[in-house]
Amino acid sequence: MSSETITAATTALGIRRLRHHPTTASSSFVSFRFRPTARLPGAVTASASASSRLCKAKAHQDDAKASSADQLVLDVAESTWDDLVLGCESPVLVEFWAPWCGPCRLMHTVIADVAKTYAGKLRCLKLNTDENHDLATWYGIRSIPTILIFKNGERKETVIGAVSDTTLATTVERFL
Repeated sequence: MSSETITAATTALGIRRLRHHPTTASSSFVSFRFRPTARLPGAVTASASASSRLCKAKAHQDDAKASSADQLVLDVAESTWDDLVLGCESPVLVEFWAPWCGPCRLMHTVIADVAKTYAGKLRCLKLNTDENHDLATWYGIRSIPTILIFKNGERKETVIGAVSDTTLATTVERFL
């Protein structure tokens, strides 16, 4: 291919041919680099607005899911710990979490699914470790999310870290 053909093709495609370093031994090596070009600015704007509409719709759906999860997974604090956890005859799953923890927020949906599946057989609660330091220290919580399972007021199982819903369901089924 001649150099004029390469130059014409690269100009038509918006590609700039790079110059070789003078110490390069081979003169037959051709290197190309793509130049960023703004193409169809109207289409980009239209797709961005469509994308933001989809994000807002998804956020609304996520808020609806979160509100239903909040009804299934209740908050527990130090003042209500004895009544809701230790005094419960059915198994209790407690998630130790914090609002700034990404894996904890991921586990909220998993725990909500488990709570929905075992409604009436398992009580699911969550404890904010930022607001309840003493309970987290008492149970030796060093990393979050940590899930404790209690039965008849006794601690039976500990799950540390984000786990899948099947793993958590298998763990819970041992105590039902």
